[in-house]
Amino acid sequence: MGRWDNLRHILSLDPERDHQEIYRLSAGFEFPWDFQRSLEFALFRTYSVPSISALLAATREFELRPQRRYDDTALLMAEMMEHGYDSPRGKAALKSVNRAHGRYRISNDDMLYVLSTFVFEPIRWLDRFGWRRLSDHERLAGFHFYRAVGARMGVRLIPSSYAEFEQFNVDYERTNFVYTDTNAAVGRYTLELFCSWYPSFSRPLIRPALRSLMDRPLLDAFGFAPAPPWLTRLSEAGVRLRSAVVRELPPRRHSKLANDPGNRTYPGYPTGYDPADLGAGEPPKDIDPSLLRR
Repeated sequence: MGRWDNLRHILSLDPERDHQEIYRLSAGFEFPWDFQRSLEFALFRTYSVPSISALLAATREFELRPQRRYDDTALLMAEMMEHGYDSPRGKAALKSVNRAHGRYRISNDDMLYVLSTFVFEPIRWLDRFGWRRLSDHERLAGFHFYRAVGARMGVRLIPSSYAEFEQFNVDYERTNFVYTDTNAAVGRYTLELFCSWYPSFSRPLIRPALRSLMDRPLLDAFGFAPAPPWLTRLSEAGVRLRSAVVRELPPRRHSKLANDPGNRTYPGYPTGYDPADLGAGEPPKDIDPSLLRR
């Protein structure tokens, strides 16, 4: 199997009709590391929206159980990406997602924005750092994949075109990226979670290195100080160097999307686990009732 065979196969498919297969190949075989990193930053962007961070702060999930919240979200999305949203495991994952969201009063625009980050952040990341850029087939497949997922989550008014959805994403961030204390708190919990994956002696460098990959509107919305310019150049060069090496490697033969035996919260996943086991628990008893769906 050659380095470009997956892309040739992708280009032989229809990006609307075959969007699940195209997306699985891109995320699970062509760019698994890049999709994981970009979706981490996609979620991170959503925490800089005051209405979203206020709800997350009120649940205290990111304060008390950040690793579990990260693992639940990553695995639930991976189940749909690997098996399809209408497969038995995909349906179970969607049910867990909808159960968690259904407890709270969340605006449709906030749900729509979160959905849009899953479409466009991987594209933007790979435009900057990928061993190749995504083809138009792959871009459109991601759009159609998340339109279908959003419909099954009850998200209304999902734009019918890629360009319209991208414009919504840009306009929403321009309007809603505003600093608040809850942004800062949830951002800090998440940044510390990312740092916890590295040896303690390296964390003073990891924190600014993570900030070096964030754009200025995101930094300002969290109240984070920009990284030194030299570190930004070094971080970007390091990611691009990795991609240059990956470009010369043989293609991946097995998807790792929903197969993570080293998972921190669910050791051995997926052996012995079901997507129905994942997801946030009941709201805290002292949460503001106005945040709950009635």
